[in-house]
Amino acid sequence: MLPRTYDNQVCSIARALEAIGDRWTMLVIRDAFMGVRRFEDFQSDLGVARNVLSDRLTRLVEDRILERRPYQEHPTRHEYLLTARGSALWPVLVSLMKWGDRFAPADGGPPARMRHRGCGGEVTERLDCDRCGEPLEPETMVVERRADLRPAPA
Repeated sequence: MLPRTYDNQVCSIARALEAIGDRWTMLVIRDAFMGVRRFEDFQSDLGVARNVLSDRLTRLVEDRILERRPYQEHPTRHEYLLTARGSALWPVLVSLMKWGDRFAPADGGPPARMRHRGCGGEVTERLDCDRCGEPLEPETMVVERRADLRPAPA
């Protein structure tokens, strides 16, 4: 396994990659933005091994990207919510999605579109609406997955 840290790199990108730089971590964060909160729902949507998911969730909590909060007492169960630090990753995810749509396109077109709740326009690479021009934030967006693909997470 590759090391998680870049000890000999004095670089902000390297430090960011220490927190979010593997594929499962970014997909967990993506799902959190789409409203997934519970371990079972992350596991079901991602199809990741439970031990890998547990490790990624633990690290995201340690890095203050997600907050672990109890939602049930008997038995104790937790949900995972984006922190302000985690929410600040939204532009990164939009940029990765737009890059993937352009340079690694899926058959049949983009697998998901991020639409402005206000007017139905699509988010641009500049994080504004292509229809009305309004600057967009995660709470002003709705994600629409292609109908021929699996349903959106709960």
